[in-house]
Amino acid sequence: TRSLIAIGSSVAINEALEFPLGFLYKKTLFVSHLKEEQPCHMASSPSVPKVSNQNLSEEFNTGDGFINTIPNEKCAVTTTPLLQETSSVSMATMQLYAILETVADRVEMHKNIGNQRENWNTLLLNSTNMMILTAATMAGVTATSHGVSVLGLKLGSILLFSGATATLVIMNKIQPSQLVEEQRKATKLFKQLGSQVQTLITVGSPSKEDVKGGVMLEKFPESLEHAVWWPRNESQKENINRKVEMGNGWTKELESEMREIVEVIKRKDSQDYERLGNKALKINKVLATSGTLLTGIAALASTFMGSSNIGPWAATVATITGALASAVNTFEHGGQVGMVFEMYRNNAGFFKYMQESIESTLDESDVKKREHGALFEMKVALQLGRSLSQLRNLAKKSTYSRIEGIPIDEFASNLF
Repeated sequence: TRSLIAIGSSVAINEALEFPLGFLYKKTLFVSHLKEEQPCHMASSPSVPKVSNQNLSEEFNTGDGFINTIPNEKCAVTTTPLLQETSSVSMATMQLYAILETVADRVEMHKNIGNQRENWNTLLLNSTNMMILTAATMAGVTATSHGVSVLGLKLGSILLFSGATATLVIMNKIQPSQLVEEQRKATKLFKQLGSQVQTLITVGSPSKEDVKGGVMLEKFPESLEHAVWWPRNESQKENINRKVEMGNGWTKELESEMREIVEVIKRKDSQDYERLGNKALKINKVLATSGTLLTGIAALASTFMGSSNIGPWAATVATITGALASAVNTFEHGGQVGMVFEMYRNNAGFFKYMQESIESTLDESDVKKREHGALFEMKVALQLGRSLSQLRNLAKKSTYSRIEGIPIDEFASNLF
């Protein structure tokens, strides 16, 4: 009988060593070339192996990236690194494999954060509405009470309206539904990054490149700005009248087709999502201001309840404004207006990315450095949800409408 090492058990050990907050620093364990020093012979009678007093995690993981050998009286297993820099495995490839591991963790992290913030949005919305409706009910009861002490109802209504006002200020500032959409976008982008890295390792030539990070986007900007998640090319564009030699799948017709697609994206898709995004932004600003203002008025009116002169009117104002605040709050956060704005901003950023991607490819004078023309055309068609024939027909329609001076009645994207 030969001794076996269950490599899969290291996964269970890593899971058992996770930190309580869910942040895990993972170490890659490599096992290869299991060598047998001496043949193992069956003993005359079965023997029970001795149990080591060491900690299980220390026994399997030494902290230096290797699994400890498990000694036996007549058998010994040695370990050597599986992945090391050689002529066939470059440092860039090793770094890309490390990135793949991190990307998988980030995808799971952003997915969990998105679920958490979605629950957060629901809980905050329901809690705030319950506070507002309870305070409005107290104010209504106070308005119908005559000759009875309403001090308790008055104080309760003031406290609940004040608490709801403070909660709404926080919710309107952070926009939980918008945070959820940001996490959905981050999850999608990390999945896309993982597939791109895997493709580069498989069919490409990995090399070191400098990539600039993004910036935080404002919740309430002056106007809609495209969400940018790709490195910006700051090099100056070459002269558009340069001489370009065709090859590598590129032709003059294909270049003209790509330029027409860019024009359609600029004139139709980008402008449409900018218009919709600015509308959603304005609606979100109005709702955020209105909800907080209405709860503030209700809290202020609650302080005058119980007086002989204006008490009934104050209670009526508090009840009405509280009900309106609950309706506005439900429409804003229950309808996830912030998420709608973030979705429009991301879509506008997608078309900006498409535009810059095509333009930067066409600006490259050396066609050998470009992606293969037929492959690039297919990728553009897939990203826009079109077949190759539909993409070419769209370019022809754009050329015709530009010559005739009439607006094109079709969008570049068939996806959304």
